Amino acid sequence: MRRAEVERMESSLIRPTPAVIGVVVRAGKVLLVRRNNPPDAGKWGFPGGKIESGETLRAAAAREVKEETGLLVSPDQVITALDVLDRDAQGSLRFHYVLIAVLCDWVSGVVEPADDVSDAAWFEIASIGSCERPLSASVPTVAAMAYTLCGGQ
Repeated sequence: MRRAEVERMESSLIRPTPAVIGVVVRAGKVLLVRRNNPPDAGKWGFPGGKIESGETLRAAAAREVKEETGLLVSPDQVITALDVLDRDAQGSLRFHYVLIAVLCDWVSGVVEPADDVSDAAWFEIASIGSCERPLSASVPTVAAMAYTLCGGQ
């Protein structure tokens, strides 16, 4: 068998994993966490994770935000969906996540990062595109979409 055929077979065994990201906007700022684990270890992104069996998108988003930051949020609407493909050095697919971004309203709580994140903080949406900290892909775009849906607030 040729290498290309083997890689195609291996990639076909990897199924997309559905996950959510909670996009919490409050007073012109968006909540981001610094990830400890792959994908994107060391980068700032939205709190999120895998959807559990029988769990709705909104419930998963609220749970993930609570688990990773300690905040209580009220999930509102789906913003967009994103593909996250991770490949090894040879280009073989290691995993494929489909991230569903859910806009969430802050209800209560103070940010307290959990074990799977090294930090959590509010970032100004207007300047997130020029942020000097490493960001996960699509963070500025998704933050801007959320800001627009919130009426610029």
